[in-house]
Amino acid sequence: MLTIYGVYRSRASRNFWLLNELDLEFEHVPVIQAYRLPDPAAESAPFNTQSPGFLSISPAGAVPVLRDGDFVLSESLAMNLYIAGKAGGPLAPANARETALMEQWALYGATSIEAHALAILYAHSEGRAKSPEGEAEIAAEVARLRRPLGVLNSHLRDHGHVVGGRFTVADINMAEIVRYAHAEPGLIAGYPAIAEWLAACHARPGFKAMWEKRLAEPA
Repeated sequence: MLTIYGVYRSRASRNFWLLNELDLEFEHVPVIQAYRLPDPAAESAPFNTQSPGFLSISPAGAVPVLRDGDFVLSESLAMNLYIAGKAGGPLAPANARETALMEQWALYGATSIEAHALAILYAHSEGRAKSPEGEAEIAAEVARLRRPLGVLNSHLRDHGHVVGGRFTVADINMAEIVRYAHAEPGLIAGYPAIAEWLAACHARPGFKAMWEKRLAEPA
């Protein structure tokens, strides 16, 4: 049985969503991010990313982490590609070309979209969005997203999904990256194909079940 180390309020949300879609049983070991704790080394501190037991699994001290028997894998996008490939079925790549395309889009999302979308999210969540500095930061990140979101929007307009013309793990990986940009009102609406695709992704029962558990966790 697969074991996922992490919490729903982390990039592990991608993995939990996929596991819901696949209806796979798994063990969940909650591991909270150390930066969310006043003293992660305290005896009373919950199991966290700086706990020695977790560092023995993840020397980087970051969640999520997957364990499958004696195989350990980190990086949430790679974890999802592994889970889907092992499970097979319509969410997995159908052939070597689809495997390569899913890897391509995961890397594109991680390198061209995620950091800028996260910067926007943090500006809002940290209360800086209304300040002149925050507004300037968000405007700069929105400008940096214009090209990659335009590329994704054109692709989705022409193909409907990220890979293979059907809902796959590639959609989950990309949707969980693009979701961060939702923090800026109206940004996603400026890319109609992305907006329609993302709404369809978020309407899926697998996402809703994950999101309900995410909201139930302490912020």
